[in-house]
Amino acid sequence: MPTMVFSMLAALDVEPGNRVLEIGTGTGWNAALLCHRLGDLNVVSVEVDERVAAEARTRLLAAGYHPELVVGDGARGYGEGAPYDRVVATCSVGNIPGQWVGQARPGAVLVAPWGPVYGGEAVARLTVTRAGMLNGRFVGSSAFMRLREQRRTLPPTNAFLDPRAWPAGGAESTTSLCPDDVGDWIHMFAIGVQVPDLFCRVSDVQRDLYRLWLFDTGGTSWASADHVRGAGSFRVVQSGRRRLWHELESAWCWWDAQGRPGFDRFGLTVDHRGHVVWLDEPSAPVPRRGRDARMRGEAV
Repeated sequence: MPTMVFSMLAALDVEPGNRVLEIGTGTGWNAALLCHRLGDLNVVSVEVDERVAAEARTRLLAAGYHPELVVGDGARGYGEGAPYDRVVATCSVGNIPGQWVGQARPGAVLVAPWGPVYGGEAVARLTVTRAGMLNGRFVGSSAFMRLREQRRTLPPTNAFLDPRAWPAGGAESTTSLCPDDVGDWIHMFAIGVQVPDLFCRVSDVQRDLYRLWLFDTGGTSWASADHVRGAGSFRVVQSGRRRLWHELESAWCWWDAQGRPGFDRFGLTVDHRGHVVWLDEPSAPVPRRGRDARMRGEAV
């Protein structure tokens, strides 16, 4: 997608003499653009798929470019070519690998698509500090294939309940929050960073209705919300130790109360606390809910 390639390169903001580590060679086009700007010797590109790497190498050679192409696990970076002034990933992550940071110079820029388990994803532009921290803002939405090491196999629906037995004794209620109003990319991002172990599925899709399912990755709880086009209230069923719809609704209400911020108002810090998403300023971390909040001793 040319607009995504160019917007990420703009965020990377390379300068003459920079050394760049690219995670995910793909077709080789992005690597070729970097070579054209910086010269072959300053570009290292890592691709996990041997066949894809071979095809990219053929294309690059045909175009007259000779970056260092490495077949390997991109999560490990490429220490032999370090240190780097820029790191760019063409796959998404939920955790920035420590090797990327360790192989970058202080002051280096790291550009990577980042997103929570629930969904919603944006490109983060982060700067490496002398203390080995990362800090920066999100610069726009994205939708990339996940880094292989971080792909998750989420529990199937039948690990929680037999959908044919729904409502399966769950606690029933209604909500005025329409399931359609929590399904956009920014909604999923705002919800997902607040409830990190939440994921969703959709079933029973018909012309004017569908069922939104919520689950936790620990396999303890589930919820469903039935969308009916034009309705003013929607049936909710919840079961397990947690009330997942209530957690989602609280997360959405927080986002709404902040003025419905877009991706550009969010930022990310990676330090001894882990990955901390903030709103407007690093001193204003986004609240955590559900299991994660309980572990931190925060209000749910």
